[in-house]
Amino acid sequence: MPRRFKPDMRRHDPAPRDPGRRRLTLAAVLGAMGPGLLAALAGNDAGGIATYSSAGAQFGYGTLWILPVMAVLLIVVQETAARCGCVTGKGFASLIREKYGVRKSSFAMMALLIANTAVTISEFAGLASGLALFGVPKTISIPLIGLIIWLLTMSGSFRRIEKILLLVSCVFLTYVVAAFMVGPDWGEVARATITPHVESDPSYVSLLVATIGTTIAPWMIFLAQNNVVDKNANEDDLPLQRVDAVSGSVIACAIAWFIVIATGAVLFPAGIEVADAADAALALEPIVGPWSTILFAAGLVAASFLAACVLPGVTSSAICEAFGWERGADRTWEEAPAYRGIITGIILFSALLVILPGVNLFDIMMSAQVINGVLLPILLVFLVFIAGDKLIMGTHANGRVWNALTWATIVLVTVLTVVMFVLQALGF
Repeated sequence: MPRRFKPDMRRHDPAPRDPGRRRLTLAAVLGAMGPGLLAALAGNDAGGIATYSSAGAQFGYGTLWILPVMAVLLIVVQETAARCGCVTGKGFASLIREKYGVRKSSFAMMALLIANTAVTISEFAGLASGLALFGVPKTISIPLIGLIIWLLTMSGSFRRIEKILLLVSCVFLTYVVAAFMVGPDWGEVARATITPHVESDPSYVSLLVATIGTTIAPWMIFLAQNNVVDKNANEDDLPLQRVDAVSGSVIACAIAWFIVIATGAVLFPAGIEVADAADAALALEPIVGPWSTILFAAGLVAASFLAACVLPGVTSSAICEAFGWERGADRTWEEAPAYRGIITGIILFSALLVILPGVNLFDIMMSAQVINGVLLPILLVFLVFIAGDKLIMGTHANGRVWNALTWATIVLVTVLTVVMFVLQALGF
């Protein structure tokens, strides 16, 4: 029988709360921003940029309308995860174990480890592709970047890591600049954004599914909730964490919007299709100029670096939390050998695999996508039942509207995942 929560398993702060101490001032909002913003932006990784670039190159502005929908779905997931963290003071893996037992938790963690390792490999591949555009071979770039990522994740300060990664996220502004550089018809962009557009072309459907699928990944739930817990946020911080979740989701989808605009305005009219983000960067140069390539390449490197820094830590933290092992960036090797060992293993394995000749990175990325597609709906079901349990969440449990939105997200993601699998089986 799964282990059920008792009412006293929720966090109870010994100090009385002062409702007035968490005001939504600008300073308070800026201070709270980080977990939601980081989780959402990390989703705009090498695979995400490749998907958005391909969508713009193949169908112009035809997929822009889905991005506001993606923002809503992402807000639902991010807010729910952050709220669970604030109320319980526990990460997602702990809540799964305590509510559903060790066996189900172990299965989820194994799938998460496989999927996240495969995605981390794709991030190192993105780093290799991006830095190759600046003339740096992967035999030099990958060992060096891998060492930097390892040193950063081992630095022993969560807040320092978060600040550095948020600073790296500023490079995403290059895509905003690139979109304005190509001079799109903004009236046409606005119409495409608010007007749903569907084509019967299997390639269009596949890209639409991939665009949605790359926005919400299983590891993002763990990252959003664990980061809130690591910041010691509680129920008083909920308004600020909601601002963080919403702003992060909107900004992440806005970045995707600008990528589609940049490639849709230039590559689509020229009939140029791309397979990845590096292809898009190179294709822009003869039409727009070398600066567009530099901007796109810089964005690809930053996105891959950000996700490569985040994924090993999220994976290790979730696994250690699920099995009750010590974890945290501030723990030493003696205190948390499993936590630091898993991070080291994922980084080392990913870097070595990318350097090896003859490795089919595309198959690895596709395998990760399949695992993520299966795992995400399962984890969302865990999330909605935990967030709706009043024994766990008390007065902050999901209401009817939020439950309906979450279940709608689960159904949509499940249907789209099935469609994606069918299209892949048919060879599209």
